[in-house]
Amino acid sequence: MKKIQNTDKKPILLKVSLLQPTSVTTAIVPLQPQEEKIISERERLITQVERINQMAEELEAAILELKAIANTLNTQKRYPVLNQEAYKNICQYFAVSVPWVKRKPDESFVLTTRRVDLFRAEREAALLAQQLRQQTKKRLASQRHRKNKNGAKADTKCLFKKVLVNKS
Repeated sequence: MKKIQNTDKKPILLKVSLLQPTSVTTAIVPLQPQEEKIISERERLITQVERINQMAEELEAAILELKAIANTLNTQKRYPVLNQEAYKNICQYFAVSVPWVKRKPDESFVLTTRRVDLFRAEREAALLAQQLRQQTKKRLASQRHRKNKNGAKADTKCLFKKVLVNKS
């Protein structure tokens, strides 16, 4: 006999025998993956992929912000001391990559890395500056051409007036 305490603190006596076999009337159902569970696991996988890629984008933005802050500090440091030798940069940069999950055409995934382009902003700024310089040169050239064209007409009119005045 085994005593079991219930919530009222009164002992309950049960007859328990470990030697007597009990009969089983139902069979154990073999384990089979349920369709709903597979779908939910696939959704969890896709959610995790999106989360990893979102975190990678945030990490890339944080890295680029670190670089911008370091560049600001470098420029602020150099201005007051123009006569002294230049300070070395406050931050060095090596190749950097962040984790990235790619989806293949067969709907499977590959965990890989994506390179962070630390100097893209500088290249884009240099390209924009070059384009603006070219536009300014073209505009100045066209203004000079118009001015020369108008100036030549004015000079010709003045020349004709002088010739006519001198002949009379």
